[in-house]
Amino acid sequence: METKKLYRSRTDRMIGGVCGGLGKYLSLDGTVLRLIAVVLMLLTGIVPGVIAYLVVMLIMPLEPEA
Repeated sequence: METKKLYRSRTDRMIGGVCGGLGKYLSLDGTVLRLIAVVLMLLTGIVPGVIAYLVVMLIMPLEPEA
């Protein structure tokens, strides 16, 4: 059995591939996660959401090349 690993996506990306990678990991569409992220940022404040995204982008490794 193959274990799932969380990576930033190389192909499904708008900025850093965080939502695309999270979508692959959760078997969801990356666009849905992007919409959820934008709504959460608008409801909680844009600056903390952007900072959180940048931190995750720095911590989450990039998907290895195929």
